[in-house]
Amino acid sequence: MKMKNVIAIAVLLACSAVIKAQDPVVMTINNKPITKSEFEAVYKKNNGKEVNNASKSVKEYVDLFSLFKSKVYEAESLGLDTLASFKNELAGYRRQLAAPYLTDKNTNENLVTEAYERMKWEVRASHILIRVDETALPKDTLEAITRANIIRNAVMGKMPTSSEISNYDKLLKNTTEVSKLLKGKDSSLYKIKINAIKNLAEYYKNAKDKFQDIAPKTSDDPSVVDNKGELNYFSSMDMVYQFENAAFNTKVGEVSPVVRTKFGYHILKVYDKRPNRGEITVAHIMVKMPKDASEQDKANAKTKINELKDKLKTMSFEEVARQFSDDKQSSDRGGQLQPFKSGRLPKDFEDAAYSLKNNNDVSEPVLTPYGWHIIKRIDLKTTPPFNEIKNELKTRVSRDSRSQMGRNALIARIKKEYNFKENLKNRDEVAKELDTTYLKATWKAERIAKLGNKEIVNLGGKSFTQNDFAKYLETQMMFRSPTDVVELARSFYKTWVEELVVNYEDALLEQKYPDFKNLLREYRDGILLFDLTDQKVWSRAVKDSAGLKDFYEKNKNNYLWAERADATTYKCLNEKVAKDLRKLLKLNKSEKEIVETLNKTSQLNVSVENVTYLKGENKNIDANWKTGIVATDIKDEKENKILVIVVNKVLPQSPKLLTECRGMVTADYQNYLEAEWLKYLKDKYKVKVDETVLSSIK
Repeated sequence: MKMKNVIAIAVLLACSAVIKAQDPVVMTINNKPITKSEFEAVYKKNNGKEVNNASKSVKEYVDLFSLFKSKVYEAESLGLDTLASFKNELAGYRRQLAAPYLTDKNTNENLVTEAYERMKWEVRASHILIRVDETALPKDTLEAITRANIIRNAVMGKMPTSSEISNYDKLLKNTTEVSKLLKGKDSSLYKIKINAIKNLAEYYKNAKDKFQDIAPKTSDDPSVVDNKGELNYFSSMDMVYQFENAAFNTKVGEVSPVVRTKFGYHILKVYDKRPNRGEITVAHIMVKMPKDASEQDKANAKTKINELKDKLKTMSFEEVARQFSDDKQSSDRGGQLQPFKSGRLPKDFEDAAYSLKNNNDVSEPVLTPYGWHIIKRIDLKTTPPFNEIKNELKTRVSRDSRSQMGRNALIARIKKEYNFKENLKNRDEVAKELDTTYLKATWKAERIAKLGNKEIVNLGGKSFTQNDFAKYLETQMMFRSPTDVVELARSFYKTWVEELVVNYEDALLEQKYPDFKNLLREYRDGILLFDLTDQKVWSRAVKDSAGLKDFYEKNKNNYLWAERADATTYKCLNEKVAKDLRKLLKLNKSEKEIVETLNKTSQLNVSVENVTYLKGENKNIDANWKTGIVATDIKDEKENKILVIVVNKVLPQSPKLLTECRGMVTADYQNYLEAEWLKYLKDKYKVKVDETVLSSIK
């Protein structure tokens, strides 16, 4: 036995020597080894795959890399890699990185084609949402699906029976939130939900549109109060995949089956399907009108939009938009908006825009909840050719819930690759141990101990037993209506096997794919580096108010206001308005009084801007850098207006208050903290480089 141990140790030492020879240490940081492969992988990723071994850049990269690893080691020394937040974040990144490896590429290609074909169409639908979290307790999920089915039946004309309402009542009282509230003598939520079910017959009787009139009474979507569940038009990739499937697979005028998404359960009614209207680019001239506008405000807005419509007879659309549009974000661009698709903007606006047949066509004034608009069509793009957007669609599909189909194909492949075997007889032995206690969520996995823990599944030589399956079944328990428990167990078996297969492959990714292993290590080190830098520099600079204030006081002369002028600019429609305005200024009328007086005949006569300028920001202010009314009118060629300027006061050069320059001071303070921190790291972590190994990097 001793001789066997000696031989085993010798073999291990020999293997270790071979590995070291194949992957030598290129440097140590405080005696911690960094292998050539790790350094080379990071270097090539950041500097290209071809490396000149005589290149100065390799040696220069040693400093960057060693500093990076020193920060990682410092983070580890502080225990940041043991925090639950770090572990959770890294696990999240690993799931993202693993996703492309845990799906089938051919299936994904078909999903890409399907997505493209659907992009050619738009669906208009309404929905009722029964909200339930993906991780909800079984009793909460059961209440939600029961409520969804009752509501769908009612929309279809089948009202709930007294027995169904009674059964639902029990489920509702047992849910986590309602039961907690009832114990606290708060029955408000319970009454809302149960009454919504009890009153379905009344809702149905009084509804004109059986779906949209019932939706506000039953849907958990907060926006239903305003839109009655109306989602406007949408196309492929606009909704989660399960929802999209229901919309595209339901005929116009019909109601979908209940559909589960990450948001909960949905019931859809499809109202229309039409060819995709495409992506349109328009410009608009806008007259804003607040929701609480008075009748006079509404009249003024309508008068103004009609005046602007008349202006288009003598001025270009772009000129009118620049001078008069209330949408200041687009007016400088002649009113041009970002391209948009159906369902993004108010319906009246979209319909007016898409009804314009040709580029440069202009609409009549259109009223939306935001005010009045005149719209000009600039361009319209229909669905592009498949090859132009194929790569984009691939990326979107890989991030979409439809990738589950690729997962299913992967499962089939992995089963074959790892010689998947199953013993359904042993599975059924476990299933037969389930009884009505399982439906009451009181069954225990230990009940199957007498079966002997026989193997049910073998994957890659790894055995999964009856005990494993029983423990899984126990995690899936919830209160259920009477059903065949054996069949229920068999349905759970399918999900259990799928999870086993995917998890088995997932656990092997680092071994099978070196690129995956390297990338995951980069993410790990990157998260630690970010967390440590945030702790030592970024957040500290923001949270350390005393340190920031002290830094500011010592350096306040670096943050100076130059001499500034506080000015009011009156933009007049013409010289007559400007002349009348000057008369009012001489009478010391207020800005409000001036605007109200001059705009009595037209809302376009005068507008006002109050701005504090630095020198060089406004040539007109620069030329009149003193307090008072500028003596002469100024012609604004761009807006075709007459400007009357009043310089209210000239402010001398002075240090900015900390509140006025906090962003710049914080940035400088961060730089200061980082410099001090880097000095500390270089003193603490000693780097030794093996020049021979470094020079061998190719």
